[in-house]
Amino acid sequence: MHAVTPPDSRSRTTRADNARALEQLADTPRTRRLIENRICYAGPHAELSIYDTWWPAQDVALSAERVLYCGMLQGRKVMNGATETPETFLPGESFVLAPHQEVRIDFPDARPDAPTTCLTIDLDPARIHALSERLNQTQPRERELGEWHYHPQALHVPHSPTTQALIERLMGLFRENHPDRDALIGLGIDELIVRLLRTQSRELLLADARQAPPRHGLAAALSWLERHPELPLDGAQLAREACMSKARLYRLFQREVGYTPGEYQQRLRLARARQWLREADAPITEICYSLGYRSLSHFTRRFKAAYGLTPGDYRRLLIA
Repeated sequence: MHAVTPPDSRSRTTRADNARALEQLADTPRTRRLIENRICYAGPHAELSIYDTWWPAQDVALSAERVLYCGMLQGRKVMNGATETPETFLPGESFVLAPHQEVRIDFPDARPDAPTTCLTIDLDPARIHALSERLNQTQPRERELGEWHYHPQALHVPHSPTTQALIERLMGLFRENHPDRDALIGLGIDELIVRLLRTQSRELLLADARQAPPRHGLAAALSWLERHPELPLDGAQLAREACMSKARLYRLFQREVGYTPGEYQQRLRLARARQWLREADAPITEICYSLGYRSLSHFTRRFKAAYGLTPGDYRRLLIA
């Protein structure tokens, strides 16, 4: 895990207690040495850890023997080495590492009064395989799309409010002392794995969609949406791109992508907005109208509902 010395991994100390302890140690040599605190909770087939980083740091190593799900709770990190380019990791996003894959992390904004906080959940590969097999039996994919299975590679994506609610629910369950705790954690972990498998399959479909030409009709439809997110959705045009009936395309889209084409187009627009807010200096109003929104207030509401921040707050967080 992180290359720092954590406290007892089974500690049940609350983060509030940690904050008070830090205040009591203010302006002492020990405070200057306390870079990060880790609290670990054991559960069935998984382990949840919460990290508070109190001071700016660079090149901190993170890896695990099993699949590692990471979620940001507060602040930001820069993840280096797991993807082709460094990735800024923010609340509302998921970052998944394959077993034994190492990432080196920078914490540019951490400070004692506003620590950078994240969680990790290590996932049992055997449980991932078992769920993949269950999906192959109960929800088989089309032959051209291959079977459900986990691909051991890094994954960094914004996640939905539903996934955010699941993460918060799991945090509460891991901390509970309840007779049904382990059973409820197991159900939550299974849901997280299914969402991971579906998200990864969607990202692989998108990678196929960027090839010329796409190898599957669904990938062709995704490619058209990626090239034209600002246009009003035209189901007939999308069906022509996919070379299949509109009814079949919409059924396949819902099953494989997990959203209707209209829902996915909205997610695509918001993801593109996040990208432009990170990489371009264009005014927010220009980004709004370039992506097909007719109202800045509507765009702002959509963005905040998806990511918990307004576009302006998101941009300010990036440049803080």
